[in-house]
Amino acid sequence: MVMNRIPVMTADPTGSESTPDLDARSMQQLKTDDLALNIIMDRWSSRVASFVFKMTGSHALANELAQETFVKLYQARTRYEAKGSFSGYLFGIAANLVKNHRRWQMRHPTVSLDDPDFDTRENPAFIASHLGDPRGSLETNEALRTILGAMFSLPVDLREAITLFVDEGLSYREIAQVVGCTPKAVETRIYRARQILKIRLAGLDD
Repeated sequence: MVMNRIPVMTADPTGSESTPDLDARSMQQLKTDDLALNIIMDRWSSRVASFVFKMTGSHALANELAQETFVKLYQARTRYEAKGSFSGYLFGIAANLVKNHRRWQMRHPTVSLDDPDFDTRENPAFIASHLGDPRGSLETNEALRTILGAMFSLPVDLREAITLFVDEGLSYREIAQVVGCTPKAVETRIYRARQILKIRLAGLDD
């Protein structure tokens, strides 16, 4: 599903207005003005796509589900109430789309991150998108491959929690809103993820 952006001048995301205030105002505006979606997408589309990529390992799927996330957000605009954080609400939509895709994959088996033959460290698109400057040292590139491979080897629920906590800066309460569990359960998942990563990455300091 593809949503074409509406050409319009948007608010300056670096302005003095705080992110929560701007998000709340944009969602209120979106109820009567479709152009407000551009402001929201400017602020959040890259982060949503990044999150989906880290959950799926596919750039194409990340772009598709990120756009569908904003379609779902637009469809829910009249029902949205700012009871929790906007980031939790938005990433909750994205997380649900990822889960739905995984269910679809189970019914239509293809190569996926759950396939033991799929090695993220040998995926050209994955490597190219994360290694940065190709002139970097072999040691640096190999270390990054190891780190990313360790992240992608985490169970889905642990990877989801630690990605939202470390990369997206969500609180335990916000992550709980996204994944549908208690903040204490989120804390446990993040702890377990860190312990696993600590073991799998222990050799990097040698």
